[in-house]
Amino acid sequence: MTLERLDSKAERHTRTVMVRDVAVGGGAPVSVQSMCTTDTADADATLEQIKRLVDAGCEIVRVAVPNADALDGFERICAESPVPVVADIHFDHKLAIAAAERGADALRINPGNIGSVERVDAVIDAATRAGIPIRIGVNAGSLDPKVAEMEGLSLAERLVLSCASFVEHFEARGFTNVVLSAKAHSVPVTIETYRMLAERLPDFPLHVGVTEAGTLRQGTVKNCAAVGVLLEEGIGDTMRLSLTADPVEEVLVAWELLGALGLRRRTPELVSCPTCGRTQVNLIGMAEEVERRLQEVRVPISVAVMGCVVNGPGEARDADIGIACGQHKGVIFVHGEPLRTVLEDQLVDELFLEIRKRF
Repeated sequence: MTLERLDSKAERHTRTVMVRDVAVGGGAPVSVQSMCTTDTADADATLEQIKRLVDAGCEIVRVAVPNADALDGFERICAESPVPVVADIHFDHKLAIAAAERGADALRINPGNIGSVERVDAVIDAATRAGIPIRIGVNAGSLDPKVAEMEGLSLAERLVLSCASFVEHFEARGFTNVVLSAKAHSVPVTIETYRMLAERLPDFPLHVGVTEAGTLRQGTVKNCAAVGVLLEEGIGDTMRLSLTADPVEEVLVAWELLGALGLRRRTPELVSCPTCGRTQVNLIGMAEEVERRLQEVRVPISVAVMGCVVNGPGEARDADIGIACGQHKGVIFVHGEPLRTVLEDQLVDELFLEIRKRF
């Protein structure tokens, strides 16, 4: 098994998998996912959380179906959710079958913990009848038993070989409506694994992310480090950036990453310089206030907050609009051209007056 860098998105031509009306793979934009933290049996709470996720930009949502008591709530969630709902199933193949029958838009299973081959086949048959895809999700804790027994393999190789083994079985059953994931909590292992997956199984869309990444700050760094590298290499068709935090944060971080890579943007980009000894305004407070107010803006513009003449309109010329500060005042500029000078305590208000007027 060799490992080669894929230099561009154009080098991967996966098949397209439809999760309700969201295309995954086949050249579709990288879609953003998250997972509900609510009790799925509580349909009201789950639908409310889905609404918050959708408002933040979530395009596919996953919910746990841990037992039969959750199925009635799950059915209602599927019927009322504005975005596709993926049923997350572990251990009990009967729950996966029931979820497919109750309206799931996709199933997420790990064949390594579902049980016997016969049970996996029963889930494949249920997905076939429902006309929905399956995400084969592999992790270190539930490898293909045959692969787990092999000696001399790295974790990345075990993950990839497990995926390949499961895919071979699914294809033998005539089921190719599949998305793959093989997640680890290590950034280097995640990158290595997905590079090998992209080479070994090039036809299948890949769901990327770092699992068990940690709380908001550490988890953001680890996910962006790994997924940023992969997306830049053209690897990854949908993603969930898992965080031990409010799942809305996962969606916000995902969009920030897509925007930073120039792949997709739905909200403003804040361009702000690091403060230094030349700064003569409260730049940190000003930038934080601009960032807070930009959360209500739903246009993909770039907004600059620059602390002094060194990092003024010239360096931020590419920004759509911004402010460049001097001694307790600043200039509002558009595409590098100054509009007017404003006192420090009025700068942010005046900036947003211009944003509302122009965008």
